[in-house]
Amino acid sequence: MTKATFYFDGDVPYGFLITGHSGFAEEGEDIVCASVSSASYMVANTITEILKVNAEINVNDARMKLIVNKEQRHITKDILLGLKLHLDSLAEDYPKFLETLTEV
Repeated sequence: MTKATFYFDGDVPYGFLITGHSGFAEEGEDIVCASVSSASYMVANTITEILKVNAEINVNDARMKLIVNKEQRHITKDILLGLKLHLDSLAEDYPKFLETLTEV
């Protein structure tokens, strides 16, 4: 199962941690994994390359963590909320393969 944890400071999201393999299908055919990966990379790239926000990013096999620095969290609030909404919807459709969590 893939787990996506979103970090919040009050009502402002400031990062996420995505871990695990969904197990929905074989590698290369797993639509849950592909959806989560594509969305999380799009958000990470938008934050760092388009918005030019200073964020800590760590990526390795089956793990991506992104934390936005405190001074720039207001810039990334909406895109992180959009990612959470997207992954929450996927988790509703595929509850055995994706879980979303909130850490305040």
